[in-house]
Amino acid sequence: MKKLSISLLAALLILASCNNDENNGEPEVTVNENPGTFKEIGSITIGGEAAAEISAYCEKTKRLFTVNNSGVNQIDVIDITDPTKPAKIGKIDLASYEGAANSVSVFDGKLAVALESTTNKQGNGKVVVFNTSDYSLIKQVTVGALPDMITFSPDGKYIMTANEGEPNTDYSQDPNGTISIIETSTYAVTTLDFSSFASQAATLAKDGFRISKFAKSFAQDIEPEYITISDDSKTAWVTLQENNGVAKVDLTSKTITAIYPLGLKDFNTADNAIDVSDLDDKIAFNPWKVKGLYMPDAISHFSANNVPYFVTANEGDAREYNAYTDIKRMKSVKLDATAFPDANLKLDANLGRLNLVTDMGDTDGDGDLDELVSFGARSFSIWNGNTGKIVYDSKNDLDKKSNELGLYDDKRSDDKGSEPEAVYVAKMGSQNILFVGLERSDAFLTYDVTNPTSPQFLQIVKTGDAPEGLLFIPASKSPTKRSLLVVSSEGDGTVKIYQPDLK
Repeated sequence: MKKLSISLLAALLILASCNNDENNGEPEVTVNENPGTFKEIGSITIGGEAAAEISAYCEKTKRLFTVNNSGVNQIDVIDITDPTKPAKIGKIDLASYEGAANSVSVFDGKLAVALESTTNKQGNGKVVVFNTSDYSLIKQVTVGALPDMITFSPDGKYIMTANEGEPNTDYSQDPNGTISIIETSTYAVTTLDFSSFASQAATLAKDGFRISKFAKSFAQDIEPEYITISDDSKTAWVTLQENNGVAKVDLTSKTITAIYPLGLKDFNTADNAIDVSDLDDKIAFNPWKVKGLYMPDAISHFSANNVPYFVTANEGDAREYNAYTDIKRMKSVKLDATAFPDANLKLDANLGRLNLVTDMGDTDGDGDLDELVSFGARSFSIWNGNTGKIVYDSKNDLDKKSNELGLYDDKRSDDKGSEPEAVYVAKMGSQNILFVGLERSDAFLTYDVTNPTSPQFLQIVKTGDAPEGLLFIPASKSPTKRSLLVVSSEGDGTVKIYQPDLK
């Protein structure tokens, strides 16, 4: 395809809004890029650990707004007018709002920040909205407990937060996990919980949905983690990480319409082979008689042939509190002798080091484990957005590709491997391109998911330490009129910017 003229590109840039979140429905400027050739073009370090967790981009100001919790409580403002030379030009101090930032999102000159309460983490959180040009306060509203992720809808009419509602360490306070929907025209807030699904708990559990045996109620145990919103701004999908599920939300009626249990992954196949020991002095991917809960963190979406799909980063996450913990080494659990007759399985070099979910696997209720269930699927998966059924799983590709590049961290083999943390699907030309961030392998991978049942691997690229947030800036909004990928890494506080080659 022919490149658009500079004047037309400029016109498109003027007309474009500032939305950066899950903006797959935007018309794309055609620049004929090769999505398998992203290279680092700029980098900035804004602090130490926890300094660069999530970033949002404003096209109007050509600025990134990045969460910085590295001994401070602020949003750092980074000018990327020249993305090869990102420069910190300001900050938004959040101390006066009695909340700590977990996530940010931008639309049309407005920055929305999700704040958990610093006076009582189990209390209600806030959404605070600022002007991106002068950082002035526009509005602050109350949402559910511990808002962990925030996003504008593509049309800008809604702000949504996933309110995780974690308990305190002795479980004396355990708020409901909730989803808040804010109408930006009035800043009216609707907060939804999951109590209406309690009657379905047994049915959901049969399909792999997990409610902790320590939970006081169904609604209290639900922990929403991350949100993606359809291009028409009518449907949202929300990961329920610890519960191994995804919720579907109708934004028009402001109701949760479904919970999709995600089931379990079988690691006892050649394609799903994993490394399970951090003490065997080698990296060896083998089939094991183990299953994994998908337990996704980030979620993104795209459409193919008019069918919606959502993609999950299957990280896995344990609950570890003084009153209750659900994680234990395999060598310290009691196994069913018929299901696991080989005592050598408990050796550290075999399955002994693997972290297991303690309240799953006793299928006959006799006090020993008949199956082994671990945290996470060490993969990304693609699911039908209408039915919640899986259409593709990356098997062990993330770990193996990391290992081929020399980035696989064997010290995480007993836990969640490369630990897929982030996913983002972007439209590049006629292709749907998926970016997957790996927290423990310090890398992102790109796949062409235009055919959702048969993704094609394109590239793996090293990042900063512990990449947490992936942000795609389409060419139509980019200061370079070229697509950019922004990777925020909380381990070393770096924000790195990548750009693909032209074809």
